[in-house]
Amino acid sequence: MTNKLLLCTQISIVPNMKTCLYNVLLAFSLVLMVNCANRGRPTGGPKDVAPPEIIRSVPENFSTNFKGDEIRIYFNEYIKVNNIQKQLIISPPMDPAPEITPLGTASKYIAIKITDTLAPNTTYAFNFGNSIVDNNEGNPYPYYRYVISTGDYIDSLSVTGNIIDATLRQPEDFISVMLYEIDSTYTDSIVYKQNPKYITNTLDSTTTFSIDNIKKGNYLLVAMKDENQDNKFQQKTDKIGFHDAFITVPSDSSYTLKLFKEKLDDKVIRPRLVSGEKIAFGYEGDYKNLNIELLSKVPDSFNYRITKDPKTDSLNYWYVPRLKTDSLLFNVSNHKNYTETFTVKLSEQPRDTLTLTAKPNGDIGFNEDFTISGSTPLVRFNQKQLTIIDKDSTRIDFATVFDTLTNTYTFKFEKTESNQYRINMLPNAMVDLFGNTNDTLNYSISTKALSNYSNVRVVLQNATYPVIIQLTDNKGKVTHEMYSEQAAPVDFRNITPGTYFLRVVFDTNKNQKFDSGNFLKKQQPERISHYPEALDVRAGWDLVQEFTLSRSDLDPSEN
Repeated sequence: MTNKLLLCTQISIVPNMKTCLYNVLLAFSLVLMVNCANRGRPTGGPKDVAPPEIIRSVPENFSTNFKGDEIRIYFNEYIKVNNIQKQLIISPPMDPAPEITPLGTASKYIAIKITDTLAPNTTYAFNFGNSIVDNNEGNPYPYYRYVISTGDYIDSLSVTGNIIDATLRQPEDFISVMLYEIDSTYTDSIVYKQNPKYITNTLDSTTTFSIDNIKKGNYLLVAMKDENQDNKFQQKTDKIGFHDAFITVPSDSSYTLKLFKEKLDDKVIRPRLVSGEKIAFGYEGDYKNLNIELLSKVPDSFNYRITKDPKTDSLNYWYVPRLKTDSLLFNVSNHKNYTETFTVKLSEQPRDTLTLTAKPNGDIGFNEDFTISGSTPLVRFNQKQLTIIDKDSTRIDFATVFDTLTNTYTFKFEKTESNQYRINMLPNAMVDLFGNTNDTLNYSISTKALSNYSNVRVVLQNATYPVIIQLTDNKGKVTHEMYSEQAAPVDFRNITPGTYFLRVVFDTNKNQKFDSGNFLKKQQPERISHYPEALDVRAGWDLVQEFTLSRSDLDPSEN
């Protein structure tokens, strides 16, 4: 634009003065228009980041001698209440829960309609978490707490502490922490049947807790990952943690609660016929402890097998021959205190066909074995009809191990790096319970160079043995583990590169596995100590990781 003005002033270059003057005026007008537009453009002002404000409540917060059935909390702007089912914690719990309005729509107040009969001389606290947000920007009114008392004063005592997880590096969000009053009605089963006297929740921001506005007394202190949010312990779905002894309030102590998932009680869910001569026994607990006994009379030619279903929590009871009866009677028991009798109705249904599944496919690790599993129970294998040949056409010797419960043959053989193995199985090598056999099957697997893997040596300091040393993924799933009874380095050889986490299980009962806790038995889970940092395991590297256990790790029974 400036260049155009300069050109117009040079008469010798622009002969038409009228055209030049027109161009000058036009450019000047455009400049004015742009400047005016810039000055007058609305910006909308600064973004609202302020949370809503409470201007009053009826009755006022921390009121005493409450006798009504409704509470109203008024705000200076329109608000919404979000995720109230998780965020709102009422202590003590009310049953039925109060009605909260409005939900999902904007309003300048929250109404709490109480339908429960409130206990006398009791302080009630409504913890809203981050559920209250303004309507425009969603700015939360953080952790608003409304307190009333049906008596002459507000209870002011507190119980504080923190939550850890028995197996995870960090506990999950939304952990409920509960106090049950120890009085004449208390029983150990209270966590299954009754609401707690007081409750709080860690929500999604912290692992610490504080139960406030409680009265003097003796209590059972419990933490719970309450999946269905009913304030009652469900062994099948919930995690639980508890303090070993009853606590006395007031107290200056801070309590640590360790969450764990209980091992389910051994139990069979009503069995049923699912295909020809195949009865599925759904179970809970440890299926290896269950004994299935047929009580009905059967012919001398009767034969059966029990296998674990690979996809469901079921034991499959297979039998031959087909029986001319409408039902079978079974007794199921374990080695402890469970026994139950079931009648299974029979009908004519087609049998499952035999299919064989081989693992792994493609690459095989040096620590892996080749396996073949059957869809129907395998009863015979002719080892001479299977060969393993490497890339040099050398026949490889192998040994087999058969697991009847998983219905799997494991093939063990020595593997060398950068090699290929062809596994050929001739017809009729494997026979199932119904007389079905395999066709010709060919598999191919190969090993990588050793430089594609890594070795990890773990050196424990101050350990109390025996221990189980485990490598896990970021979700806590165990990928590798070693058992050690004495102070010596533990080597994980030829493992796949990646990010691992190291933990040590203190095997106090020396059964070579982690044992979880049990609330009714007052049994805490075995201690697990986590190395604080991730292990960066790289291909071709040998990692030596020292893990010095703290003093609290030396006593596995300490909580």
